[in-house]
Amino acid sequence: MPPKILICSKIVWAHDDVKALLDDIANIIYVDSPDRADFLAQFRSGGKYEGAVAIYRENESAKKIGVFDKELIDGLPSSVKWIAHNGAGYDPVDVHACKAKGIYLSNTPGAVDEATATTALYLLISTMRQYSVAERSLRALKWKPAGLNAKTHDITGRTLGILGLGGIGLRFAELTRGFPMRVIYHSRNRNPNAPDWCEYFVNVEEMLAQTDVLSIHVPLRKETEGLVGEKWIRALRPGSIIINTARGKVLDEDALIRALEDGHLAAAGLDVFPNEPHVNPRLLDFPQLTLLPHMGTENQDSQRTMEVRALTNVRDFLTTGMGKDLVIEFKNDSSKVKQKL
Repeated sequence: MPPKILICSKIVWAHDDVKALLDDIANIIYVDSPDRADFLAQFRSGGKYEGAVAIYRENESAKKIGVFDKELIDGLPSSVKWIAHNGAGYDPVDVHACKAKGIYLSNTPGAVDEATATTALYLLISTMRQYSVAERSLRALKWKPAGLNAKTHDITGRTLGILGLGGIGLRFAELTRGFPMRVIYHSRNRNPNAPDWCEYFVNVEEMLAQTDVLSIHVPLRKETEGLVGEKWIRALRPGSIIINTARGKVLDEDALIRALEDGHLAAAGLDVFPNEPHVNPRLLDFPQLTLLPHMGTENQDSQRTMEVRALTNVRDFLTTGMGKDLVIEFKNDSSKVKQKL
């Protein structure tokens, strides 16, 4: 009997791909549990999820069963060996609980690069030129806001500082090159794939001191919560701009607001927030902010690509014992993954 895999809880765009990738090698079960208790109960003897070896999860499933936190992971049976998360950021899954349980976790790096980078590009243009303010003025039938030209700048020749030059950061750098902008970056290590025109800074504060626009592209982990805080924000040039398309909790929101209040920051472009979908109402007091409701990958092309990549990790696990996108916390343990089932 083919191994059982769970789709938690739906596929939106890649229906044909599910069949092409998995129909011949797996028994596909779509999760329809109304809540967490039922979800975990169905793994018991006689339940519809009994014996499942892999789970595909997407963020909408949290509305019924919650995120894959320690409680949920600990409640999974020993048969589950792989969780394929649909998304580049995998903070909705407790990776440490997965490691303790012997469950491997994959994500979808690369699949989100184009969409997230173009979102960052929109935020860059909107904040530098204050197009969001202008549009709201027009919609209120007030035409052009008085004095806006004194608050806006051309993008050409400005310095973009990228915090985290991974796939998204590098694609964003490529997009801004067309203006062109000067691109500088700080990461834990130099990116060997970075072109010569991307200048690497070992010292983050030295980079910030030369930055007109800081764009954040680091994953959310315990050690990156509040990473961009008071010290780093104050290290930026006066009148600079912050863009965040990574995760809301990477940026210290209180420090951001203080810097906006005293004018150290001219503007900010935010696609992510610490407690989504809640948005701090204080942010709405700053007309110079461009705010989006986590639109980074909100298009059918990228979402289908993400679904296919996550499903491919499930297929590769079933056929070879290893998905290609094992998250970084498991990289040194990949040899322990059981081979072909």
